[in-house]
Amino acid sequence: MNITIIAIGKLKDKALQSLQDEYVKRLSAFCKTEVLEVKDEPDVHTDREKEAQLVKEKEGARVLEKIRPQDKVILLDLHGTEWSSEEFSARLESWTQSSQRLVFVIAGSLGPSGELVRRADVRWKLSDLTFTHMMTRVLILEQIYRGFMISAGREYHK
Repeated sequence: MNITIIAIGKLKDKALQSLQDEYVKRLSAFCKTEVLEVKDEPDVHTDREKEAQLVKEKEGARVLEKIRPQDKVILLDLHGTEWSSEEFSARLESWTQSSQRLVFVIAGSLGPSGELVRRADVRWKLSDLTFTHMMTRVLILEQIYRGFMISAGREYHK
């Protein structure tokens, strides 16, 4: 089982990078995990709808290049479904049994392109709260780790 996080933009914060590395290391007990960074577009004139749409399309196309046809794609999306940790754990267990590679996609700050939304098998809303895209990486990795620990009946979840 492989898990890939595809994130638009480069993680520059050393503290968040350290946390990301820690959860990738912890997840190695359950699966191979990698984080792929995709170049983001400069946010010039993104207050204009046409330019914003173009940015989303360019970023989305870069993400789609990294996705294989057989991948199970989970898109982090404000219009997705929220789950408790236990519900997410059950879904994670089901997905890992039916797919060779799970791909979690974090779109850019303007959101996902239409093509990316159409390619997604699942749309996951992490929370009603707003998080930076960089923090979202760590939160997703932590929730994936928590999900595996719940499935394994381990104490981490408590």
